[in-house]
Amino acid sequence: MSSLEEICGGLPLHPLPENRGRKKGVPHAPVRTPNLTAQEEKLALQNALRYFPPEVHKELALEFAEELKLYGHVYMYRFCPEIEMRAYPIEEYPCKTKSAAAIMHMIMNNLDPSVAQFPQELVTYGGNGQVFSNWAQFWLVMHYLSEMTEEQTLVMYSGHPLGLFPSPRYAPRLIITNGLVIPNYSSRDEYEKMFAMGVTMYGQMTAGSYCYIGPQGIVHGTVLTVLNAGRRYLGVEDLAGRVFVTSGLGGMSGAQAKAAVIAGCVGIIAEVDEAALLKRYRQGWLMEITDSLDHCIARLRDARENKITLSLGYHGNVVDLWERLVYELDTTGEQLVDLGSDQTSCHNPFSGGYYPVQLSFEEANQLMSTNPGRFRTLVQESLRRQVAAINRLSDKGMFFWDYGNAFLLEAQRAGADVEKRGANKIEFRYPSYVQHIMGDIFSLGFGPFRWVCTSGDPQDLATTDLIAMSVLEDAIHQGVSASVKQQYHDNINWIQEAGKHSLVVGSQARILYSDQKGRVSIAVAINRAIAEKRIKAPVVLSRDHHDVSGTDSPYRETSNIYDGSAFCADMAVQNFVGDAVRGATWVALHNGGGVGWGEVINGGFGLVLDGSAEAEEQAKIMLSWDVSNGVARRCWSGNSNAYETICQAMEETGKLKRSQNSEGVIAQPPSMGRLMSCLG
Repeated sequence: MSSLEEICGGLPLHPLPENRGRKKGVPHAPVRTPNLTAQEEKLALQNALRYFPPEVHKELALEFAEELKLYGHVYMYRFCPEIEMRAYPIEEYPCKTKSAAAIMHMIMNNLDPSVAQFPQELVTYGGNGQVFSNWAQFWLVMHYLSEMTEEQTLVMYSGHPLGLFPSPRYAPRLIITNGLVIPNYSSRDEYEKMFAMGVTMYGQMTAGSYCYIGPQGIVHGTVLTVLNAGRRYLGVEDLAGRVFVTSGLGGMSGAQAKAAVIAGCVGIIAEVDEAALLKRYRQGWLMEITDSLDHCIARLRDARENKITLSLGYHGNVVDLWERLVYELDTTGEQLVDLGSDQTSCHNPFSGGYYPVQLSFEEANQLMSTNPGRFRTLVQESLRRQVAAINRLSDKGMFFWDYGNAFLLEAQRAGADVEKRGANKIEFRYPSYVQHIMGDIFSLGFGPFRWVCTSGDPQDLATTDLIAMSVLEDAIHQGVSASVKQQYHDNINWIQEAGKHSLVVGSQARILYSDQKGRVSIAVAINRAIAEKRIKAPVVLSRDHHDVSGTDSPYRETSNIYDGSAFCADMAVQNFVGDAVRGATWVALHNGGGVGWGEVINGGFGLVLDGSAEAEEQAKIMLSWDVSNGVARRCWSGNSNAYETICQAMEETGKLKRSQNSEGVIAQPPSMGRLMSCLG
C-alpha cells in the first residue's frame, strides 16, 4: 500500500511497480476504437514512452502496445497506485502550500472508486470524463503540487503537466485546459484519434477541472428541475403520485433516483448496466430494483394510486420501458406517466454512452469494438424507436424534456421525429430543461454553487450548512423579489433534506443553487468561520461548469438565448480569464462537456478559503464577476429576468456598469412586435 509521501515522490521507476493489469470486479470503460494508422500507433507509443527514461522503454513498450490494441488507449495500468484513493484530510498531504494540498484533495476525490465511474481508466463520470489521460500524469501532477510554492503556477495541457512556471502570489496556482482543438478538427472521429495518441483529453466538466463532488451535485439540479417541471407543466407544488420516467444510473445520472425521492414523486429509472444499478441500490439511492417489466408496471400503479414516494430501478433498456408504457396506454387507456426525460450519455452514443435495445449489455459492449459501424446503425434505430414511444405518450399528455445530454440532437441525427416546425436549429419538438426550466433560474443569477470541507470532518460540513441557511434566511428577511424568494426557500429546504438523505459520497461537500448575493455572503461567512476556528481547515469553493456564466452550449446552457449568439463562446472564455485575474486558486477551460465534443465550451474554478482577509476579498470580487458576466450576457440577449437581475446588481455594486444606450438606460433588443412596427 502506497503512502501519500510515496504518491508525491514522482513516477516509481526503481524498481518499476508490478504490472497487475486491469483489476477484476470493478467497472471498466468500454473499449475505444480510434482506428489509428500504423504510423499513428507508433506515435501513440512514442508519446506514452516519453514520460519515462530510455532504460525502461523496452519493458514498457510491449505492454503499452498491448493496451492500445486491447482497449484503444494507453492508460498505463502498471502505474495505477496501490493507495486507497480518496480525499484525505488536507493536513496529511506533504505540500508547501495549502492551495496545493486542497487541489490534491480534490483530485483524489475525483478518482475515489465510490465516486468515479471507471476509476482505473481515470474516468469520473459521463463514460469518458477524464481526470487525466494516463497514470503517469497523475504521479507527475501530485509531485509538482507537493513541490509548488505560492510563486509558481502548474500548467496543464489536456491532462499533461507542462510544468511549474514562475508567477506572482495573486495568480492562479493551477491553470487547466482540456480538449482545446482547432475548431475545424474538433470532430468526434478526430477526438478518438487524438485521445488515443495521448495529445488531448475530454475533461467533461468537473472531471477534468478536479471539482466533482459525486452525484450530489446533479441530485440537487435534478430536484430543482423536477420541482419546477411540476410547477410549469402540471401546475402543482406537490408531486405525490406523479410519475417521472427516465434512464441512467451511472456517474451523473445515478442522482435521479435520490432526486425523485426528495421531490416526493414516483421515479422509475431504467439502467442496462447491472453494476451501476446495484451500486446505487447499495448506496441507498434506489429504494427498489427489478428486472421484470410486469413488476415495474405493477409497482408504478400502486405508488401512483396510493401517492407513495418511490425510486424504482428497472434493470433493462429504457426503450423497452417506454414501449411497455405505450402498450399499457393502448390496451387499458391509462396514461401512467406524467413527466419524462433521459440521462443516457448521448454525448458519447457510439462508445458506451447509449445501449441499443436490440442487444444485451454484454452483446453491445462486444459489438461496439468488433463492428462499430453495425453498432452505430443499431444505436440510431434504437433512438428512433425510443422517440416514437415518447411521442405517443406525449400526444396523450406526458411532458418530456431533454436533459442536455444530446439525446434530442443524436435522435435528430438518427432520423427520429423530433423536429419542431418553423423553429430555429437549436429548438426541437421538446424543450431542453434549460429552455423551459433552468434558463430562467440562470437569468436570475442562480446556479450550482458548491463547497468542500478539506478537513474531511462531517461536523465542518454541518457548520457550513447552518451558515448557508442562516445567510439565505437573512436575505429573505431583508426583502427580495418573489422569484428570488422561491429559489431561496427551495435551497433552504434542499440543505435540510440533504442532511437527512446522506448525500455525501466522497469528500465532505455541499451544493446549493444561489445567486451572486447569496454566493458572496456565504463565502464571506464561511471564511470568517475558518478564521474563528469554528471550521477546522480551509474550504474549497467551486461550482458546476453548468452555470450562469460558465458554459456556452447551444443545446443546453445557452439554448434559451435567441439573439443568434447561442453558438458563440465569448462568455465561457471571458469567464475563465476573468476568474483567473480576480483571485481564483485554479481555473479550467474545456471543449466538450455534457452535450459532447465540439458542441460546447465550458470552464470552472476552485477558490481556497483559508480564513484570511485576502481570501475574503478575492471571494467578493471573483464570485461577483463569475455570476454577473453571464447575467449581463443574458440581459443583452433580451431576457427580462436577467435585465431585472443586472439592474439590481448595479444598484448594489457601484463599480458595475452594463451596456447602456445614449439615454443611460441598460440596452436591450426591442421585442419582435416592436421591431415589426418599426419596419412598418
